[in-house]
Amino acid sequence: MERLQKVMAKAGVASRRRSEELILRGHVEVDGKIVREMGVKIDPAANKIKVFGKEISISAPREYIILNKPSGYLTTVKDPYNRPTVMQLVGDPEYGLFPVGRLDQKTTGLLILTNDGDLAYRLTHPKHKVAKVYEVEIRGTPDPNAIWKLRNGVVLEDGKTRPAKINIVKRTSKSSILTVTIFEGKKRQVRRMCQAINHPVIRLNRLAVGPIELGDLKPGHWRYLEADELLKLKDSLAI
Repeated sequence: MERLQKVMAKAGVASRRRSEELILRGHVEVDGKIVREMGVKIDPAANKIKVFGKEISISAPREYIILNKPSGYLTTVKDPYNRPTVMQLVGDPEYGLFPVGRLDQKTTGLLILTNDGDLAYRLTHPKHKVAKVYEVEIRGTPDPNAIWKLRNGVVLEDGKTRPAKINIVKRTSKSSILTVTIFEGKKRQVRRMCQAINHPVIRLNRLAVGPIELGDLKPGHWRYLEADELLKLKDSLAI
């Protein structure tokens, strides 16, 4: 017997957290009955599970792709206001891919999409401390105290950030370019960190997630992860 949200994640419906949201909102049925409670355990071999009225299966092949997200796209599967989403860039995947984590609409760069809910859970859960590397252009030139704050933790409205790795790449009279490596995933974290030291972000581009690097993938393009990349990623997550 396994928890319902874990089975849903294995089936590629969504991450565990997102699966929990779907359960709470009444979008999940087990053997014809809507389930809204957390902690329900089922037998995936014996119970019939439907999400939005469609039966799911844990036997679908696992797929893993990376996308170089351009600006202007939402990191979601569907948008109720018909705004452009990253799914439009990867076509209509056969096995129910979904984006892992989020990049806000203006942020560009590396985004992993998969139908492997367990991998998505590990990539996004703070306890796994997955490194996310960004190239950031900010207004002005931060002084040593501002850099110290970024490296040692910035107090935001939802708590203090974990220590980050900060490297100064370039300075001009009007802006600076940094590489910022964080190990958690608070909402719009890098933008809010830079705003907190009074150097708002001009441009934000994600270069890497864990051992997976964006490389020379062009904006708006995607590719499947190579076997060695997937092996390194799973090894880093202790899968």
